[in-house]
Amino acid sequence: MRWPTFFGICLLAGAITPARMVGADDDYAKEIEGWRTERAQRLTTPDGWLTLVGLYFLETGDNPAGTAADNSIVLTKGPAHLGTVTLGSDGRVKIALTPGSDARVNGRSVLAADLYAGAEIKPAVVSFGTVSFFVIERGGKLALRVKDSEAERRTHFAGLDYFPIDPAWRIEAAWTPFDQPREIQIANILGQVSPALVTGKAVFERDGKKCELLPIEDEPGGPLFFVISDATSGKETYGAARFLYAEPPVDGKVVLDFNRAQNPPCAFTPFATCPLPPKENKLPFAVTAGEKSYRGSHE
Repeated sequence: MRWPTFFGICLLAGAITPARMVGADDDYAKEIEGWRTERAQRLTTPDGWLTLVGLYFLETGDNPAGTAADNSIVLTKGPAHLGTVTLGSDGRVKIALTPGSDARVNGRSVLAADLYAGAEIKPAVVSFGTVSFFVIERGGKLALRVKDSEAERRTHFAGLDYFPIDPAWRIEAAWTPFDQPREIQIANILGQVSPALVTGKAVFERDGKKCELLPIEDEPGGPLFFVISDATSGKETYGAARFLYAEPPVDGKVVLDFNRAQNPPCAFTPFATCPLPPKENKLPFAVTAGEKSYRGSHE
């Protein structure tokens, strides 16, 4: 499962733990402003999330692709008949390109190539003009993820809106590792469900409530990744969820900086497959920090 997620449990508690800040508020504000600039730059790169223009799930057997209506995969840009993508019964994916399509596989001009041979091997990239695609796995199914560096969502990016920077939303939580990782089932925005492992929990108090957030590591030793919703969801912020990354725990502590809460890719494009927070992870208070709803189009 590519997208990491978490469960959280919020229980009534008696006290509010104040945020512990490092350095002056002015320095902290500059740090967050810098992060926001980098976030926009990452989002608008030529292969970033704003370039997604298609997601096509493959059927076993031949899947003709191109812009012509007689293809089973009808692309928005490119040759009328690009070629045929074949999903074998063994889960491998190959492509046979139409001569003269001017498409390349991993930068090479070929007529046939393997595209996907399992999650352990990086999938090949097919490119033609400003468009490219590769195979992804979601919920046990294989699909083509299509990108266009000149997608309208990228060329007409509306910018990002945020709540005012508030140091009180930088919270130092206690980290409790589990003796053994726990497997949970995570649903995505398409309704698919995949297993994920929970390695521990971050515990903090806010607005008189004790919260226990249980994140999944994207990779061993990498940042923790949280999927959250709260009382602002569907109002000031994106309805499905927001994402929050945190550095690995140090000395039994993990910093949850909600000023860095960000929209998931599905807030910008309907072709992303974002995980959803389970009901246990819906914070019962308003997190008035981080990224607000995107004012541009995601359709």
